[in-house]
Amino acid sequence: MYVLDSNNKTPLHIQLYQAIKKDITSSYKIGDKLFSIRKMCNIYNLSKTTVSNAYSQLVIEGYIDSKNRSSYFVIENNYKDIDSSCFNEMNDIKTKKQNYDYDFYPARQEKNSFPLKIWKRLSNKSLDDDLDYCDNSQAQGEHALRNEITKYLIRSREVKCDASQVIICHGFDDSMLLLSKILKHTHTSLAIESPGYKLAKDIFCEQGYLIDEISINQNGIMLEHLEKSKSKVLYLTPSHQFPTGVSIPIKNRLLLLAWAKKNSALIIEDDYDSELSYYNRPIPSLQGLDESDSVVYLGTFSKSLAPSLRISYMVLPKHLLSAYSNLSDSKHARVSLMLQNTLSLFMKEGFWDKHQRKVRTSNKRKHNLMKELLLKKLQDTVIIKSEGIGLSLVIDSKEEMDFNLLHSLALKENIKIYFIHDVAIGTYDGIRMGFGGLQEEEMEEAITKFSKVWFLALKQK
Repeated sequence: MYVLDSNNKTPLHIQLYQAIKKDITSSYKIGDKLFSIRKMCNIYNLSKTTVSNAYSQLVIEGYIDSKNRSSYFVIENNYKDIDSSCFNEMNDIKTKKQNYDYDFYPARQEKNSFPLKIWKRLSNKSLDDDLDYCDNSQAQGEHALRNEITKYLIRSREVKCDASQVIICHGFDDSMLLLSKILKHTHTSLAIESPGYKLAKDIFCEQGYLIDEISINQNGIMLEHLEKSKSKVLYLTPSHQFPTGVSIPIKNRLLLLAWAKKNSALIIEDDYDSELSYYNRPIPSLQGLDESDSVVYLGTFSKSLAPSLRISYMVLPKHLLSAYSNLSDSKHARVSLMLQNTLSLFMKEGFWDKHQRKVRTSNKRKHNLMKELLLKKLQDTVIIKSEGIGLSLVIDSKEEMDFNLLHSLALKENIKIYFIHDVAIGTYDGIRMGFGGLQEEEMEEAITKFSKVWFLALKQK
């Protein structure tokens, strides 16, 4: 007998459907006959419509079939052939998340840094506005958001653009994938810094591009090596080179732009971490110096706001807009309308600027505290290779150290650390010590515990 509750919020036909399906998957055999619709109505005092709807759903899903619409029987569905334990194992894999005592993830903010109350209010406000949520005509991104991003980039990064050049994307990888498709008909290779960002290389590789790795020095990418390359597209992190942290001086920036103009080449400027500079004012964008429309500018809200929002943007030179418009990818929005509109209001009402000032101040304290503690706890065994910007410090040992050993020892102590070689091409390496996700009051204990693992790895090398 089935227990059906007419006071339950779940409709009766759904309750009946779920109850019968449970019986089919647990105890019925192929060919077993179900009660007729009339008999089921009489037993449970249900309407014919309720029972018919339940049976119809079971027919659609392939659990039962009917003869003359009067008798229903169980058909082969392979459900019993599947070991239910495999579902439990898969669920365990999906839901299981390792909780570390200290996780030095290099690209996250502390949970409480996200302005949740303001975001909720603006999200509700965006729903109340006169928006057509069935309209997908602004596939390039909502004009209001593109306009706010344009004003922000002109004001803070000295980017030369208007809203027609801005494309809203679903994270850095989506921006790069879209750009690789835009350039595919006119270019076959990509030049990239070495060491450099592995994800950028991988995305273009997957689209069939040849990759030309160009060495860097203390002034960034080596121009004499770039001149020898046949690639006419260059991916670059000029303001904070990934992963070394060096900046390209103005002389070399102008020489890079001259190279692009001379060779009708294109520079992809990834301006990551630009909002989180602690020692100096952020260096103006390379794109802002460009006079020949040869720079694509990439930005994201991941570091300063939240990576889970998955919103990035790309500023295209105007001569590439037609190539973008010809792609099938240009016909649909890449980020939900509600999310775009909420972010637009967040920027328009001044919360983005306030939030940036807040997280910059907070993370500067954390940055300085972590640097102080690393030098104090690790003493003369550590080198700080990159600092002053972003959400992590890059450190290395003055003595030879086995990073695999360090990693395994850290895991035994329930500490998670991250290495450059996991995300970068080339031989440059180091440990990316993220501070953004840690609270200031737990920083000393975190570094103390890490230092014990550090010295243990040095002794066992």
